[in-house]
Amino acid sequence: MPPNFLHIRDALKVFAGATIVQDQRHIKPMHQHVALRLVLEGGFLPDEITPHPPLSASKRAGAWSLEFAPDLETSSELTVFGGMKTKQIDVVAAKEGVGPVLAVSIKGTFRAYRNLVNRMEEAIGDSTNVHVMYPGLVYGFLSLIRANRQSDGYSANDMGISADGTVSPQIQRYYAALCEMTGRKFVRNDYTRYEAVALVLVENSQSVAGEVCHEFPPSDMSLRLESFFRRLFEVYDLRFPLRADHIATVKRVSWRKTSPAIREIENQFSAPIGNVLGYVPRLDD
Repeated sequence: MPPNFLHIRDALKVFAGATIVQDQRHIKPMHQHVALRLVLEGGFLPDEITPHPPLSASKRAGAWSLEFAPDLETSSELTVFGGMKTKQIDVVAAKEGVGPVLAVSIKGTFRAYRNLVNRMEEAIGDSTNVHVMYPGLVYGFLSLIRANRQSDGYSANDMGISADGTVSPQIQRYYAALCEMTGRKFVRNDYTRYEAVALVLVENSQSVAGEVCHEFPPSDMSLRLESFFRRLFEVYDLRFPLRADHIATVKRVSWRKTSPAIREIENQFSAPIGNVLGYVPRLDD
């Protein structure tokens, strides 16, 4: 049976409908989605990912195969050393003999968007702290915000999108600040920047709960979810396999098209796997 949260909309639907945030149940599904995606789309081995996704990998005749393994799934976070303090990061890929190589921090905001400035300050501090210790770490920041449309009765303080479709000034200012925090490419670049940042407005009106609001950020601008993972993988390949192609363990793998997990997904949904997942997995030719 394929696991939950293969598609991002299922994780976002939990986020959109949550009423309690203290126990992280509103955001944990996104951790699980990202962990699965780092394996399926990113080509990292399941044992390299924390939290461990419900997958196992094996190599036969030179090809890698994936199987679903629900007993292996965890919800833990990896603690990494920072320049100033240790830091628990939501999803981390670590290579044996190298250490953490790619990580994603995921934050969610429900309301009181005037406090987004605090979220921005935290994000800058986290990136700096981690990059001081690991300049080569490919670090992504994924910020989820509930759209909270005025037409659904939200007050001015908690409103994300006004009745005329305008995004709140607080979110627009936050977006402008995040644009200055993304795009880190080389290891000597500014430590305060992330390699990739995505801002996702999540619809929470009952009929479309969990859908991504495609009106913002603008389609021709940065911070779009569509380019977030691609950017992480591109920078990873530039930092690691390109510079050490003789070290096989740092290369991202491709999965056999006939892997039990791939077949199970396609059989369960009777559709091409890319349509089911919402992204293209890293499969062999």
